[in-house]
Amino acid sequence: MNHNISLVGAPTDIGAGSRGASMGPEALRVAHIVPVLQDLGLQVLDRGNLSGPGNPWLPPVHGYRHLDEVVTWNTAVHNAVHAELDQGRLPILLGGDHCLGIGSVSAVARHCREAGKKLRVLWLDAHADFNTHTLTPSGNLHGMPLACLCGYGPRALTGLGGHTPAINPKWVRQIGIRSVDEGEKRLVHEAGLDVFDMRYIDELGMRSAMELALALMDANTHLHVSFDVDFLDPDIAPGVGTTVRGGPTYREAQLCMEMIADTGQLASLDVMELNPAFDVRNRTAEVAVDLLASLFGKSTLMRKN
Repeated sequence: MNHNISLVGAPTDIGAGSRGASMGPEALRVAHIVPVLQDLGLQVLDRGNLSGPGNPWLPPVHGYRHLDEVVTWNTAVHNAVHAELDQGRLPILLGGDHCLGIGSVSAVARHCREAGKKLRVLWLDAHADFNTHTLTPSGNLHGMPLACLCGYGPRALTGLGGHTPAINPKWVRQIGIRSVDEGEKRLVHEAGLDVFDMRYIDELGMRSAMELALALMDANTHLHVSFDVDFLDPDIAPGVGTTVRGGPTYREAQLCMEMIADTGQLASLDVMELNPAFDVRNRTAEVAVDLLASLFGKSTLMRKN
């Protein structure tokens, strides 16, 4: 795994249905993300926060809320993440709401095309994020990033990075899904996404889900993790705007992160939807940072390869 880490903050809730995710990057810093990663032997460079338009808090227009502002933020994220990858660094995008995954993952996909690498995307989330402007009940773009990345959305977002679609749905593995809108279910099925929802995890366990999600990667595969904090059960992570009961427990989430770390192939990361306005004494940020430590190799014992 690349030990040269860059933190890039994106302090906006422009795509969300509630205010507060804009404070997520600072909450992660307050939870000591930099020293925690440094203690693991990583070289961490905090690039600070990107800037972009404020949240006008307007109703949807043609099925999208704040589309122009979302495009501006995602363009900034795309350029920043691609620049870090170009410098041979491992970018961690500190969100911000999950609409920013459009800019981040499209930058990773662009980098992989340029470098001749394969791409695997792990989407850790309570929600499928595969809505469109005709399916969405809200118009909030944080419910559409994966659909946009797979080509279902406005050209200004599906074409970020100069290639439409940015990714193939077959490159994606979704973990922990437990909230999918009715019309969205059909589109997820038609697109052929590999989804390890909570029923799968309940029946066969996190280990089985992760073994399949990580299968068939080779040394030329770039592994990107897009971690929406609402992936976690709200009993351990209340600080998100869209809690859904019945998510992974603390130990299941730790196993998920440790199995990703075991591959040694993590090459880029999003940490999204942390909302301090709904948190309790920054507890969710602290849990997220603890899980990130496991993602980057913290373990109870030294383990044989």
